[in-house]
Amino acid sequence: MSTIADDGAQPEHYYHKLVGPEPAPAFQDPSELERYWGRRWGAADEVSRLRSVLVRRPSSGLAAITADAWDPRAGALVDPGRRWYWRGGQAPDLDLVMEQHAALLAALRAEDVEVVEAPELPDHTKSVYTRDPLLTVPGGAVITRLAPRMRRGEEASVTRTIAALGMPILGTIIGEGLAEGGTFVKLRRDLAVFGLSIRCNPEGARQLARMLEPLGVELVTVPLPGYTIHVDGQFHMVDEDLALANTHRLPHTFLARLDDLGIKVVSPHPDEQYACNSLTVRPRRLLFPAHCVRTADRLAAEGVEIVPVPYDEVLKNGGGIHCSTMELVRDW
Repeated sequence: MSTIADDGAQPEHYYHKLVGPEPAPAFQDPSELERYWGRRWGAADEVSRLRSVLVRRPSSGLAAITADAWDPRAGALVDPGRRWYWRGGQAPDLDLVMEQHAALLAALRAEDVEVVEAPELPDHTKSVYTRDPLLTVPGGAVITRLAPRMRRGEEASVTRTIAALGMPILGTIIGEGLAEGGTFVKLRRDLAVFGLSIRCNPEGARQLARMLEPLGVELVTVPLPGYTIHVDGQFHMVDEDLALANTHRLPHTFLARLDDLGIKVVSPHPDEQYACNSLTVRPRRLLFPAHCVRTADRLAAEGVEIVPVPYDEVLKNGGGIHCSTMELVRDW
C-alpha cells in the first residue's frame, strides 16, 4: 500500500531524504577536511614534508632536580616522590636546556615549519616531550594515555591546545589502556607500528587498532625488550625506503617485515644510539642530534641531508629531538 497521500504529499519528515545523508566521501577525505575543518590535518607517514609541529618549552620544574638525588641502581638522579628523573650525576644546566630547545625551534622555523607551542606545565618535568600525549594520522589526532603518574595531565593540556587550532580529535585512549605517541610509527599509508613495553600495553594497542581500522590502517605490535619504552628511540623513518635503527633492540620479526617492505636499515654508530631520535622534515632531510657525527656520515653516504641541532643536555631528561616534536600536519 502506498504511503503517499492522495494530495501528493510525501511521508512525514520527507525533507530529510531531500537534503540526504552523505557518508561518502569519508571524514578523512582531503576535500572534506579542507572544506569543513580548514586544512588537511594529520599525517599519513613519517617522512613527507612537515608543515606544522607541536612543541612545548622545557618545564621550569627542572630546577627542582638536584645532584643529591643520585640513585646508583638507576644510574640517574631519581626523585623519591616519582616526579622526575635525570640521566647522569649532575643536575640540569637549565640555561643550556633552554638554549638547546630554542635552537630546535629555530631549526624548525628555518625549514618553514609552523611551530605551535603548548603552554608550559611547571609541575610536569617531561612535558617538553610533546610526542607522547598524542599521535596523528590522516584526518586528525588520537589523544593517548600516559603511563607514569608524573606525566598525567599533559594529555588534557595538549587536547585543549590542538582543539583551539581546529584540529579534529579522532579518539582518546581510555579505561586501563596505556599508549604514548613515541611508540607509534607510520611505516606507510596503510601500515603502522605500536611498540609494546612497560609504558604501552596491549589494551592501548587494541583501542588504537580499532580507531585506525576505519582509516584503512593496519596496526602491527612490536614487543620491546627490557625497560625500553618507545619505538622512536630505536627506529626512525628517513624516507619511504630508508630507516635508521638500533637493530639489537628490535625483534628479528620486525626487521624481517622491514626487509619485505623494501625498507633499507642503516645502523647508528655503536656510541651514538640516540641518533635514532631525530626528525624527518622532508624525505632524506633530518633535524639531527649534533653530537652524533659518525652516524651523520653513515646517513650522508645514503644521500641524507643532515641539519645538526645540539641537544645532548635535553637528552638527559629522557628524550631527544623526535620526542620533543609532534607533527600536526604533513603533506599527504
